[in-house]
Amino acid sequence: MRKGKKKFIQYKDKTRINNAIRASELRVVGPEGENLGVLSLADAVKAADDAKLDLIEISPKAKPPVAKIMDFGQYRYETKRKASEIKAKAHVTETKSVQVKIGTGDHDQELKAKRAAAWLNEGHRVKVDLFLWGRYKYMEPGFLKERLERFLKIIPADYKLAEDIKKSPKGFTTTIERVGKSVKGPRVIEEEKVVVADDEKHTGEVAKSKKKSLDELLDIEGGLI
Repeated sequence: MRKGKKKFIQYKDKTRINNAIRASELRVVGPEGENLGVLSLADAVKAADDAKLDLIEISPKAKPPVAKIMDFGQYRYETKRKASEIKAKAHVTETKSVQVKIGTGDHDQELKAKRAAAWLNEGHRVKVDLFLWGRYKYMEPGFLKERLERFLKIIPADYKLAEDIKKSPKGFTTTIERVGKSVKGPRVIEEEKVVVADDEKHTGEVAKSKKKSLDELLDIEGGLI
């Protein structure tokens, strides 16, 4: 609240108040948000003085400019708060990258999957690469894509493929992006555990068969398929 003589003042943020306002006429908003109509600068300053408040030019480019009667300290506080809220909501979307290999262990894959989920839930896109080297580059493409898909299934977030799985210079790659704003959680991993519990014998036999096929594949002399 301002008392006494009105100051002729203009702050660094170029907000003009009271007699620093240059416009001869203003559309004035009262202390309670009421529309006081178009007043001369002298009448607007007097109305603010009668309310023991300031006359603040809030829209200098309007025709006529708009001014509000309120405490200038409160006005600066609200302006800074709104600017902080806008800044906090502003978000730059980036494309993050996560890389897995055929030999990456289950624990490391889960950590990478959680990291990817965190990025997705922050609104970023995630580029997922299956890195291949040596003899792995010559393995059957369908098998390699299945390995990448297996990793995608354990990412605990709701997402969709922004780019289909495709061959890249380093192996296979895809890009995923968030769907909505919800977090999926570890639902995929839990569902896989339930399946194992319900049909443990069958799943165990399939796993052994796949392991045997992979071992035979990697033991081929020269590593070529």
